[in-house]
Amino acid sequence: YLVDPDTRVFEGCSKIVEQAGGKKPQCVQDLRKVLEDKELNAISVATCNHWHSLATVWGCQAGKDVYVEKPCSHNVFEGRQCVEAARKYKRIVQHGTQSRSDSRWARSIAAVKSGKYGKLLVAKAYASKVRWSIGFKETADPPKAFDFNLWLGPPLQQSYHQNIVHYNWHWFWDFGNGEIGNQGVHQMDIAQWVLPQITKPFTAMSIGCRYVDSRDFRDQGQTPNMQLAVFDFGGPLVVFEVRGLNGKKGPGGKEFATQVDDEFYVEQGVIKGGKFHPKGSTKSEPLPADLPLGIRPGEHFKNFIDCVRSRKQDELNAEILEGHRSSTMCHLANISYRLGREAPFSEKPKDLGDNEHVAASVKAIEDQLVGALGMDLAKFKYTLGAKLQFCPKTEKFVGNTEADKLLTRPYRAPFVVPEKV
Repeated sequence: YLVDPDTRVFEGCSKIVEQAGGKKPQCVQDLRKVLEDKELNAISVATCNHWHSLATVWGCQAGKDVYVEKPCSHNVFEGRQCVEAARKYKRIVQHGTQSRSDSRWARSIAAVKSGKYGKLLVAKAYASKVRWSIGFKETADPPKAFDFNLWLGPPLQQSYHQNIVHYNWHWFWDFGNGEIGNQGVHQMDIAQWVLPQITKPFTAMSIGCRYVDSRDFRDQGQTPNMQLAVFDFGGPLVVFEVRGLNGKKGPGGKEFATQVDDEFYVEQGVIKGGKFHPKGSTKSEPLPADLPLGIRPGEHFKNFIDCVRSRKQDELNAEILEGHRSSTMCHLANISYRLGREAPFSEKPKDLGDNEHVAASVKAIEDQLVGALGMDLAKFKYTLGAKLQFCPKTEKFVGNTEADKLLTRPYRAPFVVPEKV
């Protein structure tokens, strides 16, 4: 819809709204002004990641229900505050991981959990889209109509440049969470969905690198575009793979295809693509049609609206606590990466273990660096992340104060995610 710069009204939908007997939607720049409206029942938060939690907390405090896009948080502390705000103010808060309303994914999850195919061994997820160089942009004055102070919000004061507005903020730690917290949180949510409730400490470790430019293999971005994360729950593993050098031929001469998916390796085979693939067979089998899905299949946002009307929090397909858990796993992978050290490619990441699916992901990343960029791996290094142990009850790391510091961030007043919601 077009916006009239003088009246700030969405012109394109005015007639439709009037015909339906509703009010003309207005364009308001500051969310705080919107939250003052007593007639407003709910908000939908589709801002940059660094605003998701503060907008959610403010919405709950103002008595609004909230649909918050993924990831619900920029860090672990923020996600917990979203959960606490939803509970304290008795709000309906839905997380924007839309696969939770998809009957196809629900059937795969139910098939794994049924035990029909044996125990879950590995949940493997892929978030490998097209993520090449974003180049470099110099700092500059923001456009006159753009309130950069408001856009910046919670992070500490810094200069504007065109690589953070509008999309490439994803690849800067102050605003985004890399590809694992962008597309990846959808696949992480599916992997987390299949797990039993985790109550004991588990380990998280990530390796990766950011190689994008054929000249010096660097750009202005900070987050890895090649990343592998492994979570060990003392039984099943979650193996998460990000490979961003896809969709075009690089200097290495090969073009790699994107891959966004989840696979579940069980004792008797693998569940992927909505089917079961038995070990030792080239034929797949349909999953049982009578499995209890545990969700209300359909349109994800409609599920939110239905629950806003019914006030039945337990009927949300992606209630905020589930969103917090899935977002947290993305954050843990990034914390491991950020606490890592540079290592030559000849030094294999032994702490990741010797699981065949982990080894396959390590090889896939190395093969793509050579095939897409033509890299001589003997001349380059990657980031070998710290192996961390995380306690889900306390939401703290075990014996690692440096890692605990990255569970939150310093905030810039007045855009502070409160310790007490």
